[in-house]
Amino acid sequence: MRKTRTPAAQRRVAAVLATVLLAGSLVACGNSDTGGAADDGKITLGFSQVGAESGWRTANTTSIKDSASAAGIDLKFDDAQQKQENQIKAIRNYIQQKVDVIAFSPVVESGWDTVLKEAKDAKIPVILTDRSVDSADKSLYKTFLGSDFVKEGRLAGEWLVDNQKSATGPVNIVELQGTTGSAPANDRKKGFAEAIATNPNLKIVASQTGDFTRAGGKQVMEQFLKANPKIDVLFAHNDDMGLGALEAITAAGKVPGKDITIITVDAVKDGMQALADGKFNFIAECSPLLGPQLMDLAKKVHTGQEVPARIETEETTFTQTQAKEVLPNRKY
Repeated sequence: MRKTRTPAAQRRVAAVLATVLLAGSLVACGNSDTGGAADDGKITLGFSQVGAESGWRTANTTSIKDSASAAGIDLKFDDAQQKQENQIKAIRNYIQQKVDVIAFSPVVESGWDTVLKEAKDAKIPVILTDRSVDSADKSLYKTFLGSDFVKEGRLAGEWLVDNQKSATGPVNIVELQGTTGSAPANDRKKGFAEAIATNPNLKIVASQTGDFTRAGGKQVMEQFLKANPKIDVLFAHNDDMGLGALEAITAAGKVPGKDITIITVDAVKDGMQALADGKFNFIAECSPLLGPQLMDLAKKVHTGQEVPARIETEETTFTQTQAKEVLPNRKY
């Protein structure tokens, strides 16, 4: 015999059913086929930074964070501390979190195909910033935003060729390289070597990594000075290593900018001050202010718009006079 429910029991059953239906609708609203968190129209960008090894990198991070906030983008930020394994872990975390877009500045050029394939399979677009990768499969990322590092090295070398055109004997050059295997270290070295090859008097007598840090620049420059009694020129792959080298040069009783001509890359404020003071002689600019362009690209790739495979930042070079002119208004 079937038992008839009382009105009170019927109301309790109806309430339970309503709760279940409401929960189901909330779960459905929380899903996003674009891979983001809640579907509130806000893009989630996972960004893995190389580290905080220099003034340039600090300015780059600030630009990205400020630009994300201004653009209304939810930024998930990770500092890889200059270790590739940390970046790979961060990218995999972003994939698991189902962010909308992934961007990163690769610590080194090689070894990215596997994790980038994972992002592609998850249908999460990837943007490379500042540094590129050497993958043969260009479909693993949407675009690369950054500087032409070969050009920066070439500009540094061309200035030196012109500066030393009256030299009749050997001009001994020491080179402070960036992080071994990184795109800026590889490319700046290449561009500089190509440019100075036009003058047989210009000879690199020592070349070693200072890992883009002031401490590294100082330590390696001390070694250079001990091993090479005659150093005419220092080419540092970034300002911070050049600034570290200044300490070693001064401690050795030499006058930076006079006894040793110093050429660097970046043009951060401390480097520009050294140039204005005559301690550096020439800087090829590498702008860290990539944030606004990155946020614009993130919005475009998220909505499926076509973007150029390569986007180059606009940069210039500086002599002492030019540094003095622009330094008061320098943003980084």
